Amino acid sequence: MNGWALFGPELFVFGAALVFLALCLVKSPSPRRDFMVALSLAALVVVAGLAALKAQGTLFAEAYRVDLFSQVFKVLLALGLFLVICLCSRLNGVEARHHPEFYLLLFICTLAMMLLSSAVHLLSIYIALELSSYSLYVLVSLRRARQMAMEASLKFFLVGITASAVMLLGLALLYGATGAVTVHELARILPGAADRPLVQVGLMLTLCGFFFKLAVFPFHVWAPDVYQGAAHPATAFIATASKIGAVAVLVRLAAASEESGTYLAHALVALSILSMTVGNLAAIAQKDLKRMFAYSSIAQAGYVLIGILSMSPDGYAAAIFYCLALLVMKFTGFLVLVAVAFDGANIEIAELAGLHRRSPLLAMALMTSLFSLAGIPPTIGFTGKFLIFNAAIAQGHLPLVLIAMVNVVISLYYYLMVVKAAYLLEPALDPPPMQLPAAVNVLAVALVAFMVVFGVYPQAFIEMARFAAAALLK
Repeated sequence: MNGWALFGPELFVFGAALVFLALCLVKSPSPRRDFMVALSLAALVVVAGLAALKAQGTLFAEAYRVDLFSQVFKVLLALGLFLVICLCSRLNGVEARHHPEFYLLLFICTLAMMLLSSAVHLLSIYIALELSSYSLYVLVSLRRARQMAMEASLKFFLVGITASAVMLLGLALLYGATGAVTVHELARILPGAADRPLVQVGLMLTLCGFFFKLAVFPFHVWAPDVYQGAAHPATAFIATASKIGAVAVLVRLAAASEESGTYLAHALVALSILSMTVGNLAAIAQKDLKRMFAYSSIAQAGYVLIGILSMSPDGYAAAIFYCLALLVMKFTGFLVLVAVAFDGANIEIAELAGLHRRSPLLAMALMTSLFSLAGIPPTIGFTGKFLIFNAAIAQGHLPLVLIAMVNVVISLYYYLMVVKAAYLLEPALDPPPMQLPAAVNVLAVALVAFMVVFGVYPQAFIEMARFAAAALLK
């Protein structure tokens, strides 16, 4: 397959970004036009990703690898972009004149993460990660509530550049110790050099950039304020699609160091436990719904790390499957948030009182999403956690799985508190029923059906994840 076909999804996203760069120069704002253009282009990106799913080859002097592993992640990124843009039909949290810039940054960040999923050269990995990060820093600042947004953006930026500096130091140490500049060279050299302290420190510092992206402890401090301060669709994008590229690189690096990964596995065990525990315990005390989602995301990152640290084909496949599950579960929660907070303002959990009367469909979607995040059968979240725990047990990590199961029980408390607010609490005033667009109703039904049906019959996606993991290990 020639280079243009291998680079097809990325070129589509780049073209879409150029369209919005041009729209940024148009003086008269037109939110409806911007939304329809963004939605159409995002749908084309999904089609382009699916069309290139079986593409294989290398580009740019073998610094860029296209295989089933990278293409699956690109489809997930394209799907995440499309779903988030579906939330932007009423982008009330962003001024109309900034809508083209908002969509431009979404497409640029998606492009950067697509590049990240295929990059195998250390420098290209770093550049792609930075491009995605800086897009998000600006995206957060575009909210209409300027003071809250600027504070969140500045905190995001300061933590991000610190993680970036630490990652650069790690890359320099790795290069100095091994002379390797690609992931494949590292895979060849690491088995004979893994016991050297310089290599161990360099590898861990390099991973810090991706831990920041995933909001893994102790790089999680930005998440609650950024989730709360950003516009709702921007928060949804950060919580869903922006995590996928980091998972792709983490899995690729873990696979490269699999034969010498005892030290790395031990470090990931500690980070996984801390992320799950801190995230779940802190979420219990939250009143703001988006801050609760932020701490939930920190805990979910700990579960993803369990699949990665298993360092086995089943573990990698479980991590890939769980990325898909998280994309759908989190997006469903944000769909409800955006529909309830139609004016773009933040809402507290207590403000969900009486939701089951105002919109039974949204209440059911929220409940299904939260139960799936908690890992209650027969949802896709239960299947994802089962695959991750099973892979970890097979590699001798039973104590870690037991700790994770305790954390699952802890998470049930705050998830049930949200369900309680939606179904059992009575609002102070009697609000009128919510009139939802037909597209929102269809999307909510589709998401609920997806979480339940593929929780019961997940085999197709499990096989896809396994094939992707097998392509990574070739």
